[in-house]
Amino acid sequence: MSTTLVLRFADVGVATYASLRIVGQPDRTVTWVVHEPIVLAALEELNGALPDPDGDESLSEALDRALTRGPFASAEGELTLAYILGVLLIAAPAWQLLSASEGRSEATRESASVADPRPVLFISPSARLARIPWGALAVPLTGPSPEELVAARKEAVTFKGTTAARIPWQLADIHAVTEGFRLMEMVDVVMAVPPNIVHAPRTPSCWREKKDAPALLVMDPRVPGQRPDSPLGSVLGRPSAQSTLSRHFDDLRAHRPVLPEVGAAVELFRRSDADRGWLVSLLDRAPSRMLYVGHASAADRTHGYADRAALHLACTSAADGAAEPVGDHRPLLAADLMAAQLSVPPRVALLACGSGGDYQFDEATGLVAAMVLSGSELVTATLWSLPTTAGYRRFTGRAEDPMAQVVMAVDDAHEADDAVLSLNRWQREQMRRWRDGDTTACPLYWAAVVTFAVGGAR
Repeated sequence: MSTTLVLRFADVGVATYASLRIVGQPDRTVTWVVHEPIVLAALEELNGALPDPDGDESLSEALDRALTRGPFASAEGELTLAYILGVLLIAAPAWQLLSASEGRSEATRESASVADPRPVLFISPSARLARIPWGALAVPLTGPSPEELVAARKEAVTFKGTTAARIPWQLADIHAVTEGFRLMEMVDVVMAVPPNIVHAPRTPSCWREKKDAPALLVMDPRVPGQRPDSPLGSVLGRPSAQSTLSRHFDDLRAHRPVLPEVGAAVELFRRSDADRGWLVSLLDRAPSRMLYVGHASAADRTHGYADRAALHLACTSAADGAAEPVGDHRPLLAADLMAAQLSVPPRVALLACGSGGDYQFDEATGLVAAMVLSGSELVTATLWSLPTTAGYRRFTGRAEDPMAQVVMAVDDAHEADDAVLSLNRWQREQMRRWRDGDTTACPLYWAAVVTFAVGGAR
């Protein structure tokens, strides 16, 4: 039986309170406070790495920055970001407890080859920290002194307001301050489903009972009125029977039934009939799992309603729903999904822009919550927008397709007995390839993937 830990953060006023505990050992609980200037400093570092427009940036400029110049564009830049986040957000006693939970006195690269099963860490972030790629955080060997951090905090608080702390980092040689050992190498990382969702009335669906039913594949639906190269255009590129993804799903079809029924896997992609009515009709056939690859729109935090997050199916503006049309297209809101009271399979993967953003809101009722409330016990989603295949190739000049690699890894994991373990193993493999100099293992993809689980679902 593996050890289970719980890491919780809560924004209270101008500070974020944190705790780490080992389930069944309350006497070993560690608590600490992350003050607002420190939180803002962490978010400033992360935002500079993500492919989301900052200020006056266009989407193309943001993608170019993230893929070619930002922290996720080089191994040293990514390790520096992982180290900074590890220093700012996880206190030294918490790192020590994590290390002790797996039976070692300290966390080092030499002890990175941990036998499965690893301890399982459930993370419940605060709204401010909802997009932190926790698994990628690097264990620090050293860092700024407590006195330096206090001074930086104080200087960041003025009569004009609070800004990000300016911390005197010693980063000339990143390998002198961290060995690059990551949280995901110490534990299997899982996101805890928000308590208000777990305890809401719901009819759960069980993977053990449904695992032999067909897999529902919703692959890059064709959004009405959108050109393939538009913001709501193709995620995966032009369908081809010879593509890596087509071959992958042909292999899947060879050993298990899938929905919709097609003569060849290439027919799964860019369907113009994949609207909400089509989705409901296939969900009525009680699939074992659902994989959605396409576009999603995050809810606007300024309005404060997570249920305004949306999926973009092939729905015209004539479709019923609470969303305002986008040209000749009506998005499918999380609120629409919850109101429809659909029966969703036990495992769902939403590989779409920021689909895992529920925790950014006080009432976490976004797309993940909609799936859980509709019956799912395990939901894989993304923390931020993933560059499309075309976008990646345009700005990097490379021929690889990391988006396809994510899709196949998540699909394989959701076929496995233990989806959480399978996904964590894949992320560790990708991170180590990246750490060892393989630039095709882009962290903009593998670091964005998270899995939310209800109870002991794996």
